[in-house]
Amino acid sequence: MSQSANLQCEPSSWAKLWSLDAAVTYLNHGSFGACPISVLAAQKTLREQLEREPVRFFVRELEPLLDEARNRLANFVGAGTDELAFIPNATTGVNAVLRSLHFEPGDELLTTDHEYNACRNALNFIAERAGARIVVAPVPFPIESPAQVVEAVLERVSPKTRLVLLDHVCSQTALIFPIQELVRRLAELGVDTLVDGAHAPGMVPLNLREIGVAYYTGNCHKWLCAPKGAAFLYVRSDRQPGIRPLTISHGANSPRQDRSRFQLEFDWMGTDDPTASLCVPVAIAFMGSLLDGGWPELMAKNKTLVLAARQILLERLGIPAPCPDEMIGSMAALPVSDGNFVALHDTLFDQFGIEVPVIPWPAPPHRLIRISAQIYNSLEQYEYLAEVLGKVLD
Repeated sequence: MSQSANLQCEPSSWAKLWSLDAAVTYLNHGSFGACPISVLAAQKTLREQLEREPVRFFVRELEPLLDEARNRLANFVGAGTDELAFIPNATTGVNAVLRSLHFEPGDELLTTDHEYNACRNALNFIAERAGARIVVAPVPFPIESPAQVVEAVLERVSPKTRLVLLDHVCSQTALIFPIQELVRRLAELGVDTLVDGAHAPGMVPLNLREIGVAYYTGNCHKWLCAPKGAAFLYVRSDRQPGIRPLTISHGANSPRQDRSRFQLEFDWMGTDDPTASLCVPVAIAFMGSLLDGGWPELMAKNKTLVLAARQILLERLGIPAPCPDEMIGSMAALPVSDGNFVALHDTLFDQFGIEVPVIPWPAPPHRLIRISAQIYNSLEQYEYLAEVLGKVLD
């Protein structure tokens, strides 16, 4: 990899808290996150505790540690501790809900054309198995206002609609959907919503009880910066009896009465390494300590940075903003000229050391470039991307 000699693109001073490759201009926090060095150190300590005495750890120590981590996460996302379960990733959460619910032939499952591919595949699987029909609401991009999302979804609700699957923050277009209004309007029509909030925790403020959603799943390894393998599933208390984990284990016939069946089943699905989930409180505390204003200031700082970065790219490419600022969090996507999306990504990385996703949207040869902004990024990195991208596309 080589970088342009006439423009410096150093990350921010915060980058020293991460172990990211200094030779890479890393503008893709959104895909897999990046875990700070100190959080990884805490995970190493927990792993050592586990391996020193595995039986003691799993039988005596794990459950209190899970409860402690769950309490901290519940406070962060505005949920009751009895409404949360730790899972490996948001895709697992979507699958757990979809495969627990019962659908009949002719039922309609509603989603949008912005839905994340993995979760759309899960929806396809369930629909095919049950003989249900998938209804897709087309949401425009470029888009002028959140109201267009609400209108697009509600227009396709029918008496046969049984569930709506929605992204909170869309992976491809980086749009923030007006989830609270959508959930409320759908509930008024008697329809439950399953929200894929993979990107939302740590990017936007969350209060799941206030949103009123039936089912919500989110990743902790992305914008919360926990280790990989940390995510959560929220199931509102009145919906918990019908939701089972993908792996049925000892909790299914446990005689215990001191906690819910929901937690008994999800807290133990077989031997695994739970340390990523146990580090969620460490990640929340660490990221929240970086700025005097805590998490609100961090989210605002990342949004300000990504909007400034987007403006640099828009000016260099000579295109208008594809969405209003209010629909942007810590990521932004913008269209670039048609072509091979894989070739453009590989050119940016192999020749210029820039890691940034190029996404086929809505289908090849159309494509988007999506930038992320985390506190370790600097404006100079996006200026470098704009210079390189302009040259490559020209």
